[in-house]
Amino acid sequence: MTTPGSVIDWGWYVDGVRQDCDDVDRASSRAAAGEGFVWMGLKDPSDADLSRFAEQFGLHPLAIEDAVEGHRRSKLEQFGDTLFMVLSTIAWIDHEAVTETSEIVSTGQMMIFLGTNFVLTVRRGEHSALHSLREQLTSDPARLALGPWTVLYAIADKVIDDYTDVAYEIGEDVDEVEELTFSRSGSGGVDSTYQLKRELIEFKRSVVPLGLPLHALANRDHAAVPEDARAYFRELADHHVEVREMVQSYDEVLSSILQAGLARVSVTDNEDMRKISAWVAIVAAPTFIAGVYGMNFDNMPELHWKYGYFIVMGLIFALMVGLYIGFKRKKWL
Repeated sequence: MTTPGSVIDWGWYVDGVRQDCDDVDRASSRAAAGEGFVWMGLKDPSDADLSRFAEQFGLHPLAIEDAVEGHRRSKLEQFGDTLFMVLSTIAWIDHEAVTETSEIVSTGQMMIFLGTNFVLTVRRGEHSALHSLREQLTSDPARLALGPWTVLYAIADKVIDDYTDVAYEIGEDVDEVEELTFSRSGSGGVDSTYQLKRELIEFKRSVVPLGLPLHALANRDHAAVPEDARAYFRELADHHVEVREMVQSYDEVLSSILQAGLARVSVTDNEDMRKISAWVAIVAAPTFIAGVYGMNFDNMPELHWKYGYFIVMGLIFALMVGLYIGFKRKKWL
């Protein structure tokens, strides 16, 4: 039968060595009979492709439904002797600086069907390719000889390493927005901080749910994962906790920066309002006097006084200077 176009790569491994075979059906039958295992890698498969492999490997319809529609949260389910695991993947989007429109992370999904004689990976998204990982594992037959679970472990390890790399990159962005917010010209820091926090929340939604599946792999019995393999997944769980704590600390720091930035904007606005109020008060004094003497009544005092104009102008100047000095001492100006 012709191999579907959604199959990126596949291999039949016996004692960890990839066999020279181009018939996936024959390889799957031999693996089902106890000769090694098949590793099939798919990217954005169609419903027909998944239906074919569901029948071939005996996959549960509910798991196939998740693989077709995609599932954003990491999870682990067991259907008979088959494990179905969803891994949320993360890719870093390179950018020169954090702005209010920056896209920082891109998310995807990796679905893994794991049996005692097969591994089926379904990738959604343009990142987290497994080609280099397959080559690395193929070059280490002793590792693959341990069984299909080593593929699941290697993929989960790669995903967590990607989490760690993205977390360090976000840490640099946190330092950047902190410096921007507290700089003298840091009025734009609030928008950048808010955007970074939104991207961090998306990252957090991918990282945090993976904790429960890793805990289950490290502590529960699964037909496809032998007991002596649990230690490897316990190690992954420890690494995941480290990344999760990093993300949590960034979230708290950004919340503090955002609050401080908003407080600083509020203080700046208050200072501007005080300056405006002070200048309004200074201008109001001569405006009041000019308004009184501009009412054009016939019987008003000082209208025919020889030195009235100069005295009024002097009074206006003295009031304005006095108000300016007073506001200056109170640091309103």
